[in-house]
Amino acid sequence: MIRLINLRVAVTVKTGLQELLEKKFPPLRGQIQDIHVVRRAVDARKKPNVVFVYTLFIEVHDETTVMKKLQKDKNFSVITPEAPEPIVQGNVPLAHRPVVMGFGPAGMLAAFYLAREGYAPIVLERGQDVDTRTADIEAFWKEGQFKPTSNVQFGEGGAGTFSDGKLTTRVTHPRLHEIAEYFVEFGAPQEILYKHKPHVGTDKLRTMVKNMRERIIEWGGTVRFGAQVTDLFIEAGHIVGVEVNGSERIDTTIVLSGVGHSARDTYEMLYERHVAMEAKPFAIGVRIEHPQSMIDVSQYGVMPEELGLGAAEYSLVYHDGETGRTSYSFCMCPGGQVVASASENGGVVTNGMSLYARDSGIANSALVVNVSPDDFGQHPLDGVAFQRTWERKAYELGGANYAAPAQTIGSFLAHSKDEETAQRGRELLADAGESSASVGNSLHSYEPAIVDRDLHDCLPDFVTSVLERALPYWGRRIHGFDNADICMTGVETRTSAPLRMGRDTNRVSPTVGGFYPMGEGAGYAGGIMSAALDGAETAIICMAKYKPVGK
Repeated sequence: MIRLINLRVAVTVKTGLQELLEKKFPPLRGQIQDIHVVRRAVDARKKPNVVFVYTLFIEVHDETTVMKKLQKDKNFSVITPEAPEPIVQGNVPLAHRPVVMGFGPAGMLAAFYLAREGYAPIVLERGQDVDTRTADIEAFWKEGQFKPTSNVQFGEGGAGTFSDGKLTTRVTHPRLHEIAEYFVEFGAPQEILYKHKPHVGTDKLRTMVKNMRERIIEWGGTVRFGAQVTDLFIEAGHIVGVEVNGSERIDTTIVLSGVGHSARDTYEMLYERHVAMEAKPFAIGVRIEHPQSMIDVSQYGVMPEELGLGAAEYSLVYHDGETGRTSYSFCMCPGGQVVASASENGGVVTNGMSLYARDSGIANSALVVNVSPDDFGQHPLDGVAFQRTWERKAYELGGANYAAPAQTIGSFLAHSKDEETAQRGRELLADAGESSASVGNSLHSYEPAIVDRDLHDCLPDFVTSVLERALPYWGRRIHGFDNADICMTGVETRTSAPLRMGRDTNRVSPTVGGFYPMGEGAGYAGGIMSAALDGAETAIICMAKYKPVGK
């Protein structure tokens, strides 16, 4: 197979790829059998002249002859696509079915591969099925009726079900494409197989996870909702069973733990059962919202409709010279909304979400600053306590009813403890007009409600001071980004797990035999695809040791 990289095509060109290739590269004329789009990225550096940049796999009739004629073009090469390694079943007998904790991306893909290979896993998910969960979340957003057992963080599909559904990952692995193909089979758009920054959208994700669940059951797996693992039974340092909902016991010698990064009571239980874990860095901050049209024009130079493109994205980084910390945009959601994402009573948590169409007219993103155990403590659960502290401050600041504290950039800067920054904020407000000081006049989407409050009161000083310096820096890169009337909502605290569970080369906990930590909640992934891959590969490693029950 021939690989072609760096094929640049103006986004306005409507000609098919085969015709383009044969016109641009005469040796390909009459030779092309099939074209596989491996990657398609958007290059808008010379806006408004925006181009697609393709990587293609091309099947041809006479590869040797074609490559002989193209050998001087360094963008062409001969490759053999790498296939995932075959799954091998071990010889150690299992007396009981394996248990999968959690039904987010890691747990779902672990269960999927286990079920596909005949291991009949039992999935225990503390939250609810996606339909029940959707109704519960809508009631929370519209009416403030919060349910600790059914929310944005807990339930079928994990936190990613109510997100933008980004499938971007820095991880490279031959099984990623196989997983993406399964996602397409179960309802994701086919474009995720080749787009540089693929996304599914929360609406399509809900269908996809339901279809995957049904396939797992069809293959012999069991999926239980409202089933929280509340304890582990351990004998001689090895798992022998789990407790469900404080009363029921399920015997098992294998537990694949795909709990999410918000399962704090589960973290506490696992720590008490001596599951190895350590505190790790993460990031906290706010959600910011802009008119999507502002981002579109800044990124593309024209409105995306003129180019046949969707809503524009951005990625921003600021390295603070004064503190050595880094601030960056996270989980940017074009054409989306800011959503209430609490998982405990008495805390306000924000996140972002988009439908597949990304057509809300509002762009939102987290703006976060890195924090580490040096800031909050070295105990494995100190990061959890740190998150809770600021979430509860935000809850109280918002009125103790899940309304979120929010502030315009002008007001935020004007309330700085640094007098120079505060003066700049006052000048911004004076130039923009008094109405720019109030979030009531700003563009915002968080439900149940926002309240005009000083965000300095629900974030550490070392976070807010970095954000104060980062905002004007980013304003020089995206016109209007730091306008005085732009709304920021607090707090964003769930960027990643605040701890990492230990595991050996076989992905088993070094302190509890048969316990396999995996996914984002265990500190080994950072998004839907990396978590899904970690779950799949953990299941595959597990299967390499054991044979299915009854065989």
